[in-house]
Amino acid sequence: MNLRLHQKRKDFEALPLRHQLLLPRFVDHLSDVQHCVEHNNEIIKIIVENTDSMFVNRDDYNGPEKVSKRSKVNNGVGKLDMEKVLTTVKQFVRDWSQDGISERQACYGPIIDEIQRRFPVEECNRDSVRVLVPGAGLGRLAFEIASLGYSCQGNEFSLFMLFASHFVLNRSVEVDCFTIYPWAHQFSNLRSSSQQIRPVTIPDTDPSGLREDADFSMVAGDFLEVYKKTAVWDCVATCFFIDTAHNILAYVETIYKILKPGGFWINLGPLLYHFENTAKEPSIEIAYDVLRQVILDFSFVMLREETIHTSYLQDQFSMLKYEYDCVFFVCQKPLHANETTHHTTTKDNEEQ
Repeated sequence: MNLRLHQKRKDFEALPLRHQLLLPRFVDHLSDVQHCVEHNNEIIKIIVENTDSMFVNRDDYNGPEKVSKRSKVNNGVGKLDMEKVLTTVKQFVRDWSQDGISERQACYGPIIDEIQRRFPVEECNRDSVRVLVPGAGLGRLAFEIASLGYSCQGNEFSLFMLFASHFVLNRSVEVDCFTIYPWAHQFSNLRSSSQQIRPVTIPDTDPSGLREDADFSMVAGDFLEVYKKTAVWDCVATCFFIDTAHNILAYVETIYKILKPGGFWINLGPLLYHFENTAKEPSIEIAYDVLRQVILDFSFVMLREETIHTSYLQDQFSMLKYEYDCVFFVCQKPLHANETTHHTTTKDNEEQ
């Protein structure tokens, strides 16, 4: 980023003097941006310094991600890795700041409401209901589910996300104890210069506020590799997750296997297949109507389907906004499910 800022200063100095005079605050603003970037860097250092003890088996753990050898930039850090770091910083906004409330309400709200609907407090012992959240990111959805008294485990593959979630969940001493500048790295579609250097404080709730007997955990690793034991989960909640698969059919198959008979799969998200345009990475992309039939072929019963409009990692003040028409569905594994065969006939849109 310092190289980018240096280049921007050079570009400004190359302007005709009459044009430079029309931008009296340009250089000062770049200095403000550099201050924000340096502050973010200090936060990242703190995050990394707190990772030594986060893995129980850390001596045997090589990590799911390696530093990219592609597009090397300053200090040997790959461009792809830098993009992941910046995405993780923005993920703090979505999951752990006041600014992310609207996105969380749109994405996490329907899932949480559905879990409470399927496992109401008056009909079950919540701490005996086991909920799995694959692709948990920075852990807010799993945290909120555990806060309601359910036994909840988040699973995450990305080391970037794992480091950040460990930091916010275990090193936050109070509400709004850390400040970040998530938009300092963006120079386009700004309504004002102040928007670029706007601070965001995290976390907006105290992660240590969970009751002492809460059953909440985060597990590192590939979803398909970690979860092989059959019929152990009452609910699997996926949010912006299923399109991260190389083979989405393997995700459906695994979710079916690990759910208890009568268990629920609750999903919300788009189908922005992550490996679609990645060289040397296998990727199977199918439309939702095809995916839906696959889900039914695995003997799931489709209980609910609708479209939910939401953004993702969006700067609410930006001149450019992306919105997804996400599919939200609720499926149930039959009570008398056969673990080795799948039936192609299911009841469509049947309510429990």
